[in-house]
Amino acid sequence: MHPILVDLILFEHHRTPAAVLVSDTGEEKRAVWLPLSQVEIEPAPSHNGGREILVTLPSWMAQAKELI
Repeated sequence: MHPILVDLILFEHHRTPAAVLVSDTGEEKRAVWLPLSQVEIEPAPSHNGGREILVTLPSWMAQAKELI
C-alpha cells in the first residue's frame, strides 16, 4: 500500500545534500528537518524569488513533524 501524500507550501531555511530545513511560518526557530530521500521539492507556484517551496511528502511525516 502506498502512503498518502500531501503537498505543502513551506519556507526553506537551509539545505544539505541529505535534508532540507523548513517551516510553515517562516520562523527558523519553528523549522524542522525533512530527509530529501523521502520528499519531493519544487518551487512554489507563487515563487517570486522568496523562500517558498512546494514539498510533497507522506502525510504521516507531515503530522509527525507538526506541519499539518
